[in-house]
Amino acid sequence: MPEPTLAVLTLDGRRVTVAPGITVLAALQNAGLSPLRHSLSGEPRGALCGMGSCYECRAVVDGLLVRTCLTPARDGQNVRRLLEVAREF
Repeated sequence: MPEPTLAVLTLDGRRVTVAPGITVLAALQNAGLSPLRHSLSGEPRGALCGMGSCYECRAVVDGLLVRTCLTPARDGQNVRRLLEVAREF
């Protein structure tokens, strides 16, 4: 049986090689990239549940807003954390 290949992702502009079968959240955490986003009041936020219920692990992957704990890491992905708070008044 062939050995699974590693994936290379770009996490906030930084190229990272990850093991096959991990989530984007695990790739971010393994790279030491925390927090994942900020609340409207500017407080740092990160993953809580690890199963997609809390929505705290949101990030932009290849232009789409996703829950990173449910998103498999794939070769060539571009991931951006939501560190800038967009407020609409």
